[in-house]
Amino acid sequence: MTRTLPRLLAVLAVLLATVPSAPTAALAEPTLTWAVQPADRDGPDGRRWIERTLDPGQVVTEHLAVRNFSDAAVVFSLKAADGYLTDRGRFTMLPSHQPSVAGGTWIEVRETVTVGARQTLVVPFTITVPPDATPGDHPAGIAATVTSSGGTVAVESRVGFRVMLRASGAITASLAVGDLDVTYRPSWNPFAAGTMRVRYTARNDGTVAATGRGRVTVSGPFGLARQDGVADVDQTLPRGSRAVDVRVPGVWAVGPLRAAVDVSPAVDGDAPAVADLRPSSATVTVWALPWPQLALAVGLAGLVLAYRSVVRRRRRRLARLLAEAREEGRAETRVSTLAGSPPRDS
Repeated sequence: MTRTLPRLLAVLAVLLATVPSAPTAALAEPTLTWAVQPADRDGPDGRRWIERTLDPGQVVTEHLAVRNFSDAAVVFSLKAADGYLTDRGRFTMLPSHQPSVAGGTWIEVRETVTVGARQTLVVPFTITVPPDATPGDHPAGIAATVTSSGGTVAVESRVGFRVMLRASGAITASLAVGDLDVTYRPSWNPFAAGTMRVRYTARNDGTVAATGRGRVTVSGPFGLARQDGVADVDQTLPRGSRAVDVRVPGVWAVGPLRAAVDVSPAVDGDAPAVADLRPSSATVTVWALPWPQLALAVGLAGLVLAYRSVVRRRRRRLARLLAEAREEGRAETRVSTLAGSPPRDS
């Protein structure tokens, strides 16, 4: 147990080391705050992140500004790494112990810098695109890091920004639809339609960051009970994925319901003329029986049968009463006839 606890704490420390999508201040100690922003030679230039389209083999110089808001000088470590989006769509970098294999390896920056109290330091860094770079996006991030130790655990805190790098050339935008799952939830009001819940995963198997215009179509046999919904996909980086959850109301249960998802990808900004946009689709069928309507029909049928049974019983009783009245009438007639006849001679 004594050996396991430090390892668990170390894992937690790594998980806490993330990079926000926009420049912001970080807190490593109660009195230590700083920010990192894109810059030019003179200081922060107002950009939230750096976005460059470069040719294979091209080398460019960019700048970042480290702003120390603390009351003492601080030594920061500067690090670059591959970038990705979390499940919630937040941009972050690979943890320090995980090696980069893409855009993070294109960035070369000074290992450490010392920034005086309440000062800003502009630091140049270079971006070198490999000659054999695959056309498309290679997201990365760059951050200023401070490591603080508390007992046996070292906690790494870092603040930085994204560096969106695109190698020029023919690109492909594609969001493949997978893990399609649908669930029908009926309304227990027999005069109201139910709701179809459609869930799927959009995986970016293209070469550039893409968003997707998605459409869900739900229909029964022969196109009955058709309803449409919107299933758009937020920005997804290459090799990344997004979970999409859509609810389509107004769907009547008519037996087999077919749910079709169609996604048309789009490249953020102005797509180059050589962009290959590849739509994708998937379908699944689920059975939805109209239980509330069937229950209503059974209830109505029961009421009709009960009414007919009551009517038949009343008719039989009335017929019996009429028959009894006729028989009584005949009996009274016979008695009257016998009473009024003259006596016979002996």
